[in-house]
Amino acid sequence: MEVWRMAQIEQMLLDAWNNRVLISVIVGWVSAQMIKVLIHLFVNRRWSWERLFGAGGMPSSHAATVCALAVSSLLAYGADSFAFTVSFVLAVVVLHDARGVRLETGRQAQILNVILREWKLEHNPFSDTILKELVGHTPLQVFVGGCIGVIAGVLIH
Repeated sequence: MEVWRMAQIEQMLLDAWNNRVLISVIVGWVSAQMIKVLIHLFVNRRWSWERLFGAGGMPSSHAATVCALAVSSLLAYGADSFAFTVSFVLAVVVLHDARGVRLETGRQAQILNVILREWKLEHNPFSDTILKELVGHTPLQVFVGGCIGVIAGVLIH
């Protein structure tokens, strides 16, 4: 029984390693995150682990991920496939959310942080709270992330 499970796990890992759609997605995400770190390092002259794993900023790793998924699904399964349809719809939702809802959330966090800093209220339960401001993306950040994803999908496929 134990040998059978190990063989299954080995086969599953081999299948994942050979899955070009999955590899495209990983390459798209890693590429965008590394570019994000390099931009932060160049602009701020300091390393940031948060930029390596965090959301927001240039380019959008969310856009890179879903665009790599959609493009590689298109190339692997065709435009009339269920896999491409689901990938395309997911990409549209994520791209809209990254540029719209999450960008506005970041702007609201900026305003709330100013209010919390400026209003030094006594017995303020939120006095130590700092909201994360970099959660969304500008249209340019989404576009660049999307381009990275498309390139990853095409190159890996």
